[in-house]
Amino acid sequence: MASMLTDRQETILCKVVEAYVEGGQPVASRTIAADPALTWRPSTIRNELAQLEEYGLLAHPHTSAGRVPTDAGHRYFVDRLLADRQVVVGGAPPLELSLIRRELDEAVRVTTETLSEVTNLLAIVSAPSVESATIRHIEVLALQPRVVMVVIISSAGGVAKYASNFETSVDPGLIGWAAEYLNEQLHGLGLGARMIQKRLTDPGLSPRERAFIDRLAPAFRPLVGAVEDTLYFEGTSRLLGSHSLTDVDVLGELLELLEQRVALLDVLRRALGQTGVYVGIGHENGVPALTSLSVVAAGYGLAWRKLGTVSVIGPVRMDYGSAINTVHAAAHQLSRFVDDVYAEG
Repeated sequence: MASMLTDRQETILCKVVEAYVEGGQPVASRTIAADPALTWRPSTIRNELAQLEEYGLLAHPHTSAGRVPTDAGHRYFVDRLLADRQVVVGGAPPLELSLIRRELDEAVRVTTETLSEVTNLLAIVSAPSVESATIRHIEVLALQPRVVMVVIISSAGGVAKYASNFETSVDPGLIGWAAEYLNEQLHGLGLGARMIQKRLTDPGLSPRERAFIDRLAPAFRPLVGAVEDTLYFEGTSRLLGSHSLTDVDVLGELLELLEQRVALLDVLRRALGQTGVYVGIGHENGVPALTSLSVVAAGYGLAWRKLGTVSVIGPVRMDYGSAINTVHAAAHQLSRFVDDVYAEG
């Protein structure tokens, strides 16, 4: 049904969404008919509006003769935007993030602040989690005859160190073997992967080798397990002060969501599985606190691995054209920065 709209129905639906985004009030048929770009009779427009309501794309509040887009109506509008890559509602001002050679956390913070200022929405950017990086290289070094250090270097440039004290001097040959073995077993594994410990328990090792690896194993334990992304927020007051958010329960649930973060991360990570911009509208988000809100997000990172997400959250009645283009531009610039800083590492 909704997927088989006529060109006229599609145009009228988009006009309703645009008018609703701009004015925040139910849109009457006479408002659509007054558009000089349309040549259809008012009775024709009324019939099409009724059909769109039957399809579930528009709703008809009992207090008004006008209609408002449903979540499904917004979804149809957004899908058309994403497919056409056009800005139907408003435009996205250019971003000037000034990211040249800054540390990643500072770059993420600047991106978040700029994104919120440009869109006037709540902006959330996730910094690369430990799980997003992989083990690039492992060094096993003899600091002293009885002190061995393990150095773990990640693909994102991070370094983890661990020193172990032995009762007697350690054979240099055993140290060299351990370095080769650990790199062979663990290179390329995600830092949050539970497979790390399993890779350290090779039954084919000799008792001497097994005992030595067991002494070095604690170096890898802090890397195993679920690790949450670091989230950067900007514009919370803008969202909470929005005239579109008047439901006290919704505000309370949103504040709780921002505090707990786990459910919010789950929503944002959906963007990592997409090649373009992810848009979650109202109930599509699957989280009570977001049923009256929309999420626009895009992943950023290296060509072969996404490291985090750039996103904005706002009322379902948001300027999707501007939000989509701005989020896409911010993710693109942040990806270029990450590639410039970390790809060579």
